[in-house]
Parts: sequence; C-alpha cells; structure tokens
Amino acid sequence: MRKANWTPSIVPSDDQTVYLVADDFGPIGRAWRETDLESADLETVIQDLMAGEYSSPIRVIGFTTAEHWSEDVSEDIAREVQCRCDLQQTEVPAALQGFVDRHVGDRRQLTSRLV
Repeated sequence: MRKANWTPSIVPSDDQTVYLVADDFGPIGRAWRETDLESADLETVIQDLMAGEYSSPIRVIGFTTAEHWSEDVSEDIAREVQCRCDLQQTEVPAALQGFVDRHVGDRRQLTSRLV
C-alpha cells in the first residue's frame, strides 16, 4: 500500500548516462528541457541539437545515478558539433553558434578530413 505523500522517482532505474540540455527561451526564461529517457543518450542529444530541436542551448549536463556522478559536458558537445560541421563542410547552425562560441571560443581545433 502506498503512502499518501509518495511520489514516483524521476531517477533512471538503470545505469545509463543521461544528458539534459538547458535551453534559453528568451523573455519567458530558461529551463531544463524535458526529454524521453530513451532520447537522453549522447548521440540523440547531439543530433537533436544539430537539427534545431533546441532554441538557444545554454549547457548540457551528463549524469549517471548508478555511478553517482554528474558533469557539465557542454564543451565536449560544442567541440563535437563543430567537428561534425567541419567534416560536412557546413556552418554551425545559427541556433548553436552562441553555444559553440561560448564553450569552445578561440580554442577551436581544426579537423582534417581523411579521404
């Protein structure tokens, strides 16, 4: 029998690493974007960022509750976005340019394409 004040846990039940994106909605404020647990993996977050699913991302946090760690992975994500754009010979999407500039800035590493 459940207690009256019982609430379900929002903590993932397995040991997968979850990535959450903080987004800036301008005048209405900033928020951690809600995401489906199956869509909170690293590759999906990067693809969603590049596809314009976030209006103005601020940071990305990765965490694994089973291992008791969390980390701001914004710089790693920004570098990966820049690398993918370099390899595809495209510009960083406009919605991501501020994110990449903020987290990589002039520390950008150029990518050589291997043919």
